[in-house]
Amino acid sequence: MRFEDVHITVAGLGVSGRAAARVLAGRGALVTAVDARTEGIEGLDELRAAGVAVRLGDGETLPADAELVVTSPGWKPSTPLLAAAAARGVEVIGEVELAWRLRPADGAAPWLALTGTNGKTTAVRMLTSILRAAGHDAVAVGNVGEPIVEAVLAEHDVLAVELSSYQLHWSSTLAPHAAAVLNIAPDHLDWHGSLDAYAAAKGRIYGPGTIRVCNADDEATVRLAGPDARGFTLRMPAPGQFGVVEDLLVDRATVADPARSAEELAELKDVVPFAPHNVANALAAAALARTFGVPCEAVREGLRAFKPDPHRIAFVASAGGVDYVDDSKATNPHAAAASLAAYESIVWIAGGLLKGADVDELVAAAAPRLRGAVLLGADRERIAEALRRHAPDVPVREVAETDTGAMDLVVREAARLARPGDTVLLAPAAASMDMFTDYKARGNAFAAAVRRQAPAADPDSAGPPAGGEKPRS
Repeated sequence: MRFEDVHITVAGLGVSGRAAARVLAGRGALVTAVDARTEGIEGLDELRAAGVAVRLGDGETLPADAELVVTSPGWKPSTPLLAAAAARGVEVIGEVELAWRLRPADGAAPWLALTGTNGKTTAVRMLTSILRAAGHDAVAVGNVGEPIVEAVLAEHDVLAVELSSYQLHWSSTLAPHAAAVLNIAPDHLDWHGSLDAYAAAKGRIYGPGTIRVCNADDEATVRLAGPDARGFTLRMPAPGQFGVVEDLLVDRATVADPARSAEELAELKDVVPFAPHNVANALAAAALARTFGVPCEAVREGLRAFKPDPHRIAFVASAGGVDYVDDSKATNPHAAAASLAAYESIVWIAGGLLKGADVDELVAAAAPRLRGAVLLGADRERIAEALRRHAPDVPVREVAETDTGAMDLVVREAARLARPGDTVLLAPAAASMDMFTDYKARGNAFAAAVRRQAPAADPDSAGPPAGGEKPRS
């Protein structure tokens, strides 16, 4: 695509917006970057020095000369600037679509892409680790890592691309070498308007010629991928699938004779932290890597070398025979359900902003595993109501405080409910912004409260150091 002398509006000056503006200015585009904010934006001097016209304090007015808009992924189509572009017939794309169009005509690095409601970052980092174990110069980009518009211009062998529904909504011509949808569950419905629209955005990851990978245990992803997809499953795989046989992860899709043979990829113990949903993440990563010719040995080595990001089933400490685990990243019911399924006897810490999500199915499924529950945050009463309906015998404590000491009260109540052998699990099923800056701040507050109140934790029985991961079976 030609960019020289094209008037391009970059809407939003976050990390991806600034990167897009820099790259476009370097390609000779006439760039105007707009943002509703007037302060707190980094790199403005660099943008101006590159010839970018920066307009602050007005994120709603479409510049009169705009021929193309590159939008921040979080901007809704109803945003006045984007609505004005649509009315005027000006194309609107996102940074990911821009990156696809920026790829060199010859020798462009293939994309191995994935999306899903939950597990995206873990799976894409697993994929990157596997690719590197095979000797590839691979980097994780998209919704994670460095800006993708810069990565496509570097000389990487292959890109591991994590894509959100927002990014996919603003993409129209993507055609990765291979792509996977991990799962589909209600999320971001306030942005997309409906579950069907949300799922359709996820389905945009499959372009012409893309090798399609889907979660064979999730009907919504099977429908999106169509009949010729390669599935991954937590069950014994059928021909054409990746799955689990006893304690092994196996490939029955890329082998010479899928009907009669399979190849071992790794053992369950190679997946850390061990939990059913994390095994699914590992299988998805392995499936994408195998479509790119990565040998089985590299899958095993990559999974063993993988280091999980914080706040994803992160073991914090053990005291009095009780384990404390931080899964603050479980910001919706689907993610919390996966986390709760990993433990047998749980004191559940939940609550925050549910964003309209329903929790009845989550609570009903988790009820047999619950020793007790401690609820906090703006929508805690909705979770309490679901517990009264589906788990009436489970003791529930509510913490109404919202100040910086609230998490100490939460951990204290959880410790009172817990018995030796239990897991106190922070898996909120809700967003954090009612009380915390983000899920990371919430997880850090939980871990700090645990360490303050469990100083006698036995380091020999507590598993890895705080912040590490403790495998589960």
